[in-house]
Amino acid sequence: MTAISFDTIPASIRKPGAYFEFNTSLAVRTLPTNPQHICLIVPLGEGATASVNAPEQVFSAAEAKLAFGEVAAEMVAAAIAAYRYVAISCVGVTVTGQTEPDIADALASTAQGGYTIVVPAWFSQVALTAVRTHIATWTDSIEQQSIIGVGAVTSTLSAATALAASLNAGGMTLALLPGTPSTARQVAAAYAAMIASEEDPARPLNTLVLGAIKVPPVAQRLGRTEQEACLANGITPLEVAAGDVIQIVRAVSTYTKSAAGANDVSLLDLTTIRTLYYVRQALRERVRLRFPRSKLSNKTPAAVRGELLDVLSKLEELEIVEEVAANAPGLVVERSLQDVNRLNASIPVDVVNGLHVFAGRIDLLL
Repeated sequence: MTAISFDTIPASIRKPGAYFEFNTSLAVRTLPTNPQHICLIVPLGEGATASVNAPEQVFSAAEAKLAFGEVAAEMVAAAIAAYRYVAISCVGVTVTGQTEPDIADALASTAQGGYTIVVPAWFSQVALTAVRTHIATWTDSIEQQSIIGVGAVTSTLSAATALAASLNAGGMTLALLPGTPSTARQVAAAYAAMIASEEDPARPLNTLVLGAIKVPPVAQRLGRTEQEACLANGITPLEVAAGDVIQIVRAVSTYTKSAAGANDVSLLDLTTIRTLYYVRQALRERVRLRFPRSKLSNKTPAAVRGELLDVLSKLEELEIVEEVAANAPGLVVERSLQDVNRLNASIPVDVVNGLHVFAGRIDLLL
């Protein structure tokens, strides 16, 4: 029999009466939503009204120009053109005589803001490495935030390949559109907006259109072989589709090598890290809702396991994970052997993959 516990009704009451308290810890049975919010790291222009390293949400290019300057306006306009309902903020840095400032403090100022996509106005190895470091710090097992870093290259495949190899991170994605008259900042902002437009973390971004991004000359467009090279080297290729619009071919992360230098496709698709982020969020929120003041008895591991399994089952209904029942024996919740107040869990998560390739054989019959 399970003992009923109360938060506000003492066991020592002697006066007759019927006492009731409200318990909301069991109220939420659904999964959390997955809203996306972009933060742009931009140089503060002359006359900008925003403070240095102070993130501020903006709702139009005109508002961004007034608060942050021309670069912010350019990027915000590109993002809104791609996805008009995007939630977007900017944080400004001072540029004094140098073309590329240190953006570490600006990134740090965004840490508690709930931003899920970070886009700097500079796409050098130095700037994007700073973004990678920020993401590694704030998405780890302690901070547990869900952040993607976005960059873009508009020059050459070789330049993009070198940059992606220097990043090699599952939380970083780099788009390539050689020869476009649009700036790399505009391409990155539009790409980020399309990532933000899809709240289902497991759904591929293939064919999504980057509105207002200009078409490159035919001679500079990525061919089939070049697109395959992009996808093998952690680069998201963009292509010109019917109607002269720019589409995402397949969104991938820059992670291609393990720490030991072996080829590793575990985080190839951007959907994989986004799914893992969301699964972690869903599991964490359920545990925090159900067991905020729980005692750790012999009954607790089974109760926690039941809640984790329920979350995974709901994720399976949404086609975010799969094979939950088959993997259930691997879902283990047990007491720590080192800390009497701690539970440890092993949670198998089979993420749903995107349908990217269909192969069919046509048999001629005469």
